[in-house]
Amino acid sequence: MMEKLTHFKIGQIVNTQGLKGEVRVYPFTDDIYRFDDLEEFYLGKDLETKWEVERVRYKGNMVIMKIKNVDRVEDAERLRNKFMYVSREDSRELEEGEFFIADMIGMDVYTLDNNHIGTLKDVLQYAANDVYVIKSNDGKEFLIPAITKFVPTIDINERKMIIDPIKGMLD
Repeated sequence: MMEKLTHFKIGQIVNTQGLKGEVRVYPFTDDIYRFDDLEEFYLGKDLETKWEVERVRYKGNMVIMKIKNVDRVEDAERLRNKFMYVSREDSRELEEGEFFIADMIGMDVYTLDNNHIGTLKDVLQYAANDVYVIKSNDGKEFLIPAITKFVPTIDINERKMIIDPIKGMLD
């Protein structure tokens, strides 16, 4: 629990980019430009080894990052699939309406008619859309695309998500 309060996943290194050791990062935040201020991060849950960011650029919804002392594709390749963690203290303050995706985990999920169906277990991140993994009250898991059509309301302060599933989506 303390790790969740003090550190959060800001992204995942998903691939190498170019020949100079840049990496492609999939962001785990609703504001990818938060990476503009990123100076350092941790890889993995050990939270001991810091990596310094040399520069950041953007390509669609992906972040291309040059990490200091990673100068070859082979070096960058060793970082593939690793999660990037950042201290909340080192991150800029949230703007109104902004949230960290990690803060959504565990929130209660209701249908439009106020029927409690479970809790948010995870957020899977894909290039097209995020997908919410909802664990129902009876232990089943459902995948809900993170688009307004299916998830019209997310209230971070009340820790409540309202979904509008199509028929059969929760079967």
